[in-house]
Amino acid sequence: MDRGRWLALIRSLVFGALGGALFALTGLPLAWMLGPLVANLLLSSRGVSVEVPERVRGAFLGVMGLVLGSQVTPQLAGRVEDWALSALLLMVGVAASTAAAAAWYRRRGFDSTSALFASAPGAMTAMIIMGEQSGGDPARIAIAQSLRVVLVVLLLPPLFWALEEPATSPGGVASAWQDAWLVLAVGPVIWLGQRLRMPTPSLLAPLLLAALLSGFGVAHFSLPSEAMNLVLWVLGSAIGSRFRGLSGAIFTRYVFDATVATLIALAVLALFAEAIHRLVGVPRDVALLALAPGGIGEMAILAVALDLDPVFVAFHHLLRMIALMFAAPLMAHWWQRRAGRRAVPPDEGGRGQDG
Repeated sequence: MDRGRWLALIRSLVFGALGGALFALTGLPLAWMLGPLVANLLLSSRGVSVEVPERVRGAFLGVMGLVLGSQVTPQLAGRVEDWALSALLLMVGVAASTAAAAAWYRRRGFDSTSALFASAPGAMTAMIIMGEQSGGDPARIAIAQSLRVVLVVLLLPPLFWALEEPATSPGGVASAWQDAWLVLAVGPVIWLGQRLRMPTPSLLAPLLLAALLSGFGVAHFSLPSEAMNLVLWVLGSAIGSRFRGLSGAIFTRYVFDATVATLIALAVLALFAEAIHRLVGVPRDVALLALAPGGIGEMAILAVALDLDPVFVAFHHLLRMIALMFAAPLMAHWWQRRAGRRAVPPDEGGRGQDG
């Protein structure tokens, strides 16, 4: 990295640490993720250069993948068989929430293609690429998708804290290191995941490694609470520093649009989460987090830190991401054909066009 990027990284982490310390004083859950996130979001929206390079973010996300994968046990197979109904409700909920949020974006001036791809709750990179290929505005789609992830991370922990009163410190975190040698495998495993074109390789490749080792009783990775807070600090800073170059009224307008769209999506998905709670017997907060329209990495972090059945949550977010990855080309093709039909003037009874 050049000197400018090093300074941006240092600035991001220093102000992130200040934000984390301030949030920790409030007693809110995930203080060391939300504080750095908000601090970097405020700085980046004012044009201050802050950045957490992808390699740094990926390394820490890989450690979180190890934590998440180590939640897998030999008893998990029996639970997965019971998740077919919740998976079906997830798919229907994704379609309904996407349609509802897209209707809002259309009212706010988005063209129909941009509105659709901006509203899809997951597979952000695929949605941006396919949306642009279908004639949408990639900048609008990218900003809406990024803000969706940030807003869900900001909204859900205080909501769970207020309604369910979970522990204010990260849950499911051990008091000491266990099988710490697995950290050395993060880099090579991420590299392998990238070669295999795995989606979100920084998270999923270490997750699968840890899941295999934990499932067969070979190794079980865990972190002390101080190390977990370190991981949350870096990842929170990375999320908040995404919005370089947006400032003033433009940023405020995008935040308003994305906030309403996110609340609409959350409200729709909350109905399906309630159905999962009643029909499958999953706790209400776990069901909501499993369906929440956030990124798989961020939702996995919340599930681990709040101790909300991380495996159930990750399974459903992974399923949604895979479904959207397959659906994206079909969506793009359908919108391209629709746009093509609109571009051809209808045949009005054989009459020639007016000059």
